[in-house]
Amino acid sequence: MVSIRGNDLDRDVFPPGDFARLQWTLSHATCITAVTLDLARKAQAISGRDDAVHLKNVVDTGRFRPAPEAGAAVRARLGIGADEAVLGFSGELREKKGLAHLLDALLAVRRVRAARLLVIGDVRPSEKPRLLQWMDPERLSERDILITGQLPTPEAVNEHLQACDVYLQPSLWDGMPNALLEAMAAGCGAIASDAGGIPEIITPGVDGIILPRWQLYRLWEAVLEWLKADPAHRAQVRRAARARMVTEFSLDGERQALQALLARLIPSSSQTAASAAPDRSQV
Repeated sequence: MVSIRGNDLDRDVFPPGDFARLQWTLSHATCITAVTLDLARKAQAISGRDDAVHLKNVVDTGRFRPAPEAGAAVRARLGIGADEAVLGFSGELREKKGLAHLLDALLAVRRVRAARLLVIGDVRPSEKPRLLQWMDPERLSERDILITGQLPTPEAVNEHLQACDVYLQPSLWDGMPNALLEAMAAGCGAIASDAGGIPEIITPGVDGIILPRWQLYRLWEAVLEWLKADPAHRAQVRRAARARMVTEFSLDGERQALQALLARLIPSSSQTAASAAPDRSQV
């Protein structure tokens, strides 16, 4: 079984020689699964098959859940002022995740109101020089960008998500980002790009906000619009985000999908094994 995750299919198509290997692998696999419908369609087009299975990512909604009191404790521990808006991002911050757009948005928002960027995770080493280029008195200081480093448990990640006033996923390309699923399960209001499978996660205006990738230069406007929105509306969107994760991206749903997939695969392998086995009644 070949599982296509993230943007690995897009990446592996283009380097010299990789397309032929990818095509051979997909065409000879017993089964192909993909985390997004878009990747499933691409896999079918490349392999010439029509049986790729959509097996989306899921989230542990027991570990990632709303906990406002935990968010208040995190903000106090990190020294975040009551008047400071927290723009959140989770995972390894790098170019494909929209590093430049996050920093542009933070800089623009700070011209209007106090704000800080909370990176729940770390910055890819190759991107740190670029991040440091933004650190000057006229742009951003180290105080404006909080980087937690790798946290020890999912519960710790959830606590930090609670400290965010808005969660940002401005990916330039992506699959089905687990970090976005976790943020929505945690009850965050999310603003994301339309990369990869993100439109399969968010219904714009209902459980989050989507910006086309070509409009990510307006991310700061979307952030300010969200921060200025009626608190009741923001609460409704956050509740809808949490509810969607519980009903459509649960561990139980993944378990059922895997069981259905295995039920389809196991009978054929069992029959093959039975036909190859000696007839013990004749021994």
